[in-house]
Amino acid sequence: MGAVGYDRHQNAAIQAAAATVVQQLSELTGTTPRVIVELGAVRIEADVTDAALRRWTRLVAVLELGTEYGVSRTPDGQIAWLRIALRRQGPRS
Repeated sequence: MGAVGYDRHQNAAIQAAAATVVQQLSELTGTTPRVIVELGAVRIEADVTDAALRRWTRLVAVLELGTEYGVSRTPDGQIAWLRIALRRQGPRS
């Protein structure tokens, strides 16, 4: 498969994974997660609510679906975030 076909396949996989994560975070937090489309990746952010804190282990399991993840403090509380990145293949011989 050429690089363009590979990228298209990976982008579809990222979108499917992002939809699953958004649904799970919505159920865990009781809020609508924010989706930020980046070049070759999708970043998903959700407010860390009391409901999410009661199911912290499950929240962390969802965050671990990302290639990177974390929790950031804001003036309004905490935000859990994850990034699902396009995997790049090395040059083919």
